[in-house]
Amino acid sequence: MSDPAHGSLDLGDLGFEEGAHLLLNRALAGLPPGAELAVAGSAPALEVHLAVWCREAGHRWAPRDGTAGPVRGRVIRGHADTDRWAGAERAGGPTPEGIVRRPAPHWGLAARGALVEPGGPDLAADLDDRDIVWADLAPRLYAHAASAQWDPAKAVAWDSESSLPGEIEQAVVQVMTYLVENEQAALVVPARLLARVHPHFREVQQLLAVQAADEARHVEVFTRRALLRGGELGTSSAGGRASLASLLSEPDFSLASFLLSVLGEGSFLSLLSFLDRYAPDPVTRQVARLARQDEARHVAFGVAHLEHQAALDPGLRSRLRAAVERRHDSLRDTAGLNADVFDALVVLAAGEWTPRAIAEGHRRVLRLHADMDEGRRRRLIRLGFPDDEAAELSALHTRNFM
Repeated sequence: MSDPAHGSLDLGDLGFEEGAHLLLNRALAGLPPGAELAVAGSAPALEVHLAVWCREAGHRWAPRDGTAGPVRGRVIRGHADTDRWAGAERAGGPTPEGIVRRPAPHWGLAARGALVEPGGPDLAADLDDRDIVWADLAPRLYAHAASAQWDPAKAVAWDSESSLPGEIEQAVVQVMTYLVENEQAALVVPARLLARVHPHFREVQQLLAVQAADEARHVEVFTRRALLRGGELGTSSAGGRASLASLLSEPDFSLASFLLSVLGEGSFLSLLSFLDRYAPDPVTRQVARLARQDEARHVAFGVAHLEHQAALDPGLRSRLRAAVERRHDSLRDTAGLNADVFDALVVLAAGEWTPRAIAEGHRRVLRLHADMDEGRRRRLIRLGFPDDEAAELSALHTRNFM
């Protein structure tokens, strides 16, 4: 009867440069530490390679002395204290249920659920706490985002027949110019956060990556619509750029998500619905509608993340309030929404150049402001703010919408 603690392997003329280690690993896998594997082979330099491989793998090579011809000897399987995988640990589990709160720094870029060899460099990811970045909705939102991607070249009928009066086309171009600069800010924020999130929370990384890709696509289609009739882009106000710059200066993950996604992009949902309703041509209507479906997903993640945060951090709402007040104070002396954008929205909502139509367009834009305010208040109440405080904070939101 063979000794279960021993085995044998004939490598023939297979060398290490051809994969001999695969057969050795397979043969040793069934043996306990300290067991001996008799090895034979005739490949050139096999004995030298065996000695080096055993040393690196934590085993010991014992050649048989005084023999000519084929290499013969014994590989003595490494004990636990010499095995390179001794002390290895699983990096959590591969599914969301396997997420740990704080992944070990030395897990680095290991796949979640992988067996991590000791050693290796730490990963410099400062957003490495589940309670700071996570939302239970993230896996489902990412799955939806991945399936809902659209191709600007195919999803929009760019060759649709439409001929707008010059002043109406100019109004469309001005609004598109405004949307481009806002979407550029909305691209930078998730891209910056993405680079700081530990890959253990890969669903959040994936969602932020898709969000950045969404915004890049919005920049493309809004620019393309602005230039569709061969004109130049509209104006960019200093106050509008100052408002957007304040979003880029917020380093806190939750506060950045709050200011951008819950308040800013939440307000943009109303604006894009407005453009869908009053667009003077099918291309403008299509790009507004497509962008809105993406933005709704961004807002959903921001709200879900902050709901998760609020359940864990009783002080979150006071920090959110402080962020709104701080941003409001920093923008107190700016002009807010570009007047050219406001006027362009009035023109689009009016539909024609008559006093009565312009008055109605103006009322519609004011209703847009009210819709934005109502949406912000509703989301703030969902995050636990009382009605009066939600109304106060919504009123402090930047006049630039985003």
